[in-house]
Amino acid sequence: MSVFFALFGREIRLVLCQPGEAVLAMLFFLLGGAIFPIALGPDPALLAIVAPGILWAMALFAALLSLDRLFQSDYDDGTLDQLMLLDLPAPAICLAKALAHWATHGLPLLLVAPLLALGFGLSAEGIAVMIAGLALGGPVLSLIGSVGAALTLGARRSGAILPLLVLPLYIPALVFGVGAVDATLGGFPAAPHLMLLGAFALASVVLAPWAAAAASRMALD
Repeated sequence: MSVFFALFGREIRLVLCQPGEAVLAMLFFLLGGAIFPIALGPDPALLAIVAPGILWAMALFAALLSLDRLFQSDYDDGTLDQLMLLDLPAPAICLAKALAHWATHGLPLLLVAPLLALGFGLSAEGIAVMIAGLALGGPVLSLIGSVGAALTLGARRSGAILPLLVLPLYIPALVFGVGAVDATLGGFPAAPHLMLLGAFALASVVLAPWAAAAASRMALD
């Protein structure tokens, strides 16, 4: 576990040394979300209805901005080959990189999401469910994205191919996350949607690192 946490810390430090991508993702999330109230008009009822879908969609697109660099820089300079020689299973290496991506790119979105939600006029209960959904679904975006990033290693147009691979796999998280907020706003319990989202997150934690590890090995071979 010490090797795992050392690798996790390395990924965090690399992002902190060059925080441009993380800041760009947060600004994209904020500015993209802020445009919709201007385009849709000041109707509070309409904004509250569309807010969950817009915020989740912006979170998906913000996560995509930096996914293509998750493995690419280490692949280009040969570091990925050295990482695979560590006394750590390849799936654990991919898990550490995916969790570090969420901590540096997804967690800031979770912290600023209430500001956007307030701008859309969501109730306090709706904001709480939105945050709970993003907390469960945020790691899913990085874990599934790590599979796509590994599959596109060495591809010429990886930045264009990656969204086509991962966006369909993001749909369950989007449906459950938005459904939880919609249920709350409609007076229904959000727990079933959050439980399904949690199950999807657990499945991603178990399966995605193995798929990313297999794809990384294929690229290195």
